[in-house]
Amino acid sequence: MEREAEIDRLPIDLLAQIFVFFSSFTDLARASGVCKKWKQGVKESLAQRQNLSFAGWEMDDDSITRFVRHAYNIRELDIPRNRWGCQITDSGLFRISMAKCVSNLTSISLWGMTGITDEGVVQLISRTRSLENLNVGGTFITDQSLFAIARSCPNLQTIVLWRCHHVTESGLLALVDKCHKLKSMNVWGTRLPVDCVSNLRIMSAALQIKL
Repeated sequence: MEREAEIDRLPIDLLAQIFVFFSSFTDLARASGVCKKWKQGVKESLAQRQNLSFAGWEMDDDSITRFVRHAYNIRELDIPRNRWGCQITDSGLFRISMAKCVSNLTSISLWGMTGITDEGVVQLISRTRSLENLNVGGTFITDQSLFAIARSCPNLQTIVLWRCHHVTESGLLALVDKCHKLKSMNVWGTRLPVDCVSNLRIMSAALQIKL
């Protein structure tokens, strides 16, 4: 009982400052389950973060969206594939798209997320307003996603489409036509006609195209 009394005396803002330094999402989840006060402290610590990366963690739709929902102020969101099985589906992207942070995100990485399709990507992208960097390399998106990016991301500066086999010249041309701030495009491993790169460079001479 004495130990619990000591914990109860810690103010929530101090708890939040401590939890900010937690790099383990497992530890954050455990801390959140200690008591209502610690749960609130974890929520407030997430609200103080500027970026959220799930690299190296075994996460799914539920666990990812639970953390993103409370990270109101993040500017960078990283959900990459890894050997531990970090996975997200269209259902997760739909739920993330409703989070308060989405309109302020400047960077999103969904690298290698083979469980997502155009449906989830279009939903998420349509909610962004400030996106500058996007990595959807290794996914199965098509031109449908590129058209949505062209419509919704006028501030886009870099995009990674590494091994996105289903995108075509039509989608890339739409992207370069609408995203006037685009500086770099990685299309390594895509199946593009020989003259596609030349056409893109005619539209934007300064564009760096990584093949």
